[in-house]
Amino acid sequence: MHIYDTGQHPRSKILEIVTSKVETVDSGIERVCRDIIAHVRVRGDEALLELGRKFDSPTLSGIRVDQEEFDEAYDLADKNLLEAIRTARDNIRKFHERQVANSWFEARDGFVYGQMIRPIQRVGFYAPGGLAPYPSTVLMTAVPGLVAGVEELVMFAPAQRDGKIHPAMLVAARECGVSEVYKAGGAQAVAAMTYGTGTIRRVDKIVGPGNAYVTEAKRQVFGLVGIDRLAGPSEILIVADDTANPTYAAADLLSQAEHADDSRCAMFTPSGALAEKTAAEVFRMLETTSRSELARKSIEDFGVMVVTRDLAEAMELANAFAPEHLELCVEDPWNALQCIKHAGAIMLGHYTPVPLCDFAAGPNHTLPTSGTARFSSALSVDDYVKKSGLLSYTREALQNISGTVITMAEAEGFQAHADTLRVRLAPTAVGLFGRK
Repeated sequence: MHIYDTGQHPRSKILEIVTSKVETVDSGIERVCRDIIAHVRVRGDEALLELGRKFDSPTLSGIRVDQEEFDEAYDLADKNLLEAIRTARDNIRKFHERQVANSWFEARDGFVYGQMIRPIQRVGFYAPGGLAPYPSTVLMTAVPGLVAGVEELVMFAPAQRDGKIHPAMLVAARECGVSEVYKAGGAQAVAAMTYGTGTIRRVDKIVGPGNAYVTEAKRQVFGLVGIDRLAGPSEILIVADDTANPTYAAADLLSQAEHADDSRCAMFTPSGALAEKTAAEVFRMLETTSRSELARKSIEDFGVMVVTRDLAEAMELANAFAPEHLELCVEDPWNALQCIKHAGAIMLGHYTPVPLCDFAAGPNHTLPTSGTARFSSALSVDDYVKKSGLLSYTREALQNISGTVITMAEAEGFQAHADTLRVRLAPTAVGLFGRK
């Protein structure tokens, strides 16, 4: 891993390194996605099948998962995994139930104002699963929608080579009450959700992570349909002091490095000895990890150790990074937490590794990446609802505020806006309409 010292390297250079991001728009991917979206928009189901056979399964024969496939999934699903799915689902549900906000109304001096909160009616969620199953992503995207009260939750996932979605994915969907599932992946799934096909009705919003093609397709259709976020490479930052265990830290870095060869893995610490020991442990563990090729490239290309002057500087750099996952492996993590301004998910203490959040503890694992934790949050119940302001005025209340509204409207050149109040408040208005 690359090791830098803030006492020896310019601070600007270190910030450039630790905050380096993947180019958000690749011209080749952009062009491919645009063509695929247009193809699905015009040819619908026929295009989905054609693209599914090309990219996912040569034997793909249908788009919608039927009851027989759900039943088969339960027959094939590992019983221990099924129990784990149910435990994780319950933990995730309990966490997200705390996020629910209620509509509110308040009456004051002849008028009522408030906010009405309603679930989005139809939401499509994408669950990657072509090369490996990700039932955790199914849970993380379905459960908040169910808690929010979404009427129609629709799952899209690529088929495996055998033309079916992995049993673990289907079981996770059904355990969340999701029964409308389609075998479509990549940009074509995003297009189908946006425009609909003969088989698929369009959705109101698309949520869920995906590869670069899914992310770019979501970017292109935003505005025609809602989206949750644009996902980048996975990130982990460990802020550690000399109480941290280098073996624990190395394992945690590798847990994110194995996601993909462009994952960002970093540690900031005032302890040079800890940085050296952790780097050595990382490469020792790489020899035995199952995804060593992916993890090694991630570590070699994007792995960074920064030795800081003190813990305060490590916190300052952490805020500049604004990581997806932040571990505070320090003696007093709750005190250190007060310094953190930007992070997608925060793990406190030596016994709280990121995989707790990734799989089963409760917080959502769909998180802001590429520095967007500066202004955005984890996927939550809020992503599945919409909020409407509400007003109801009597004539007397309208009279009381009319001067303010008319003055503002005329200052902005909107005479007709002002006239909507004047016609209601004119002396003849009551006689004309027979009511106040």
